[in-house]
Amino acid sequence: MSLTTQQRQAVIKLYSEVITVNGDIAYDAEGNEVAYDLQAVTAQAEADAQAVIDTKASALAKLAALGLTQDEVKALIG
Repeated sequence: MSLTTQQRQAVIKLYSEVITVNGDIAYDAEGNEVAYDLQAVTAQAEADAQAVIDTKASALAKLAALGLTQDEVKALIG
């Protein structure tokens, strides 16, 4: 099994000693394997993904509150 990019980022975020993840194995600076909790990692990855969605929705709402139309917002963000 190989972790997703989001899960690898979550491992590094949750476990400060981890400097790299290869496949599903996390390593510290000396190249030692670091054990991690996959459920915690998956929950963190999902929370991080939701935070991105929420931030984008908040930004879009703020732009709309400024009076921008949907077309103007799309022109700004692509």
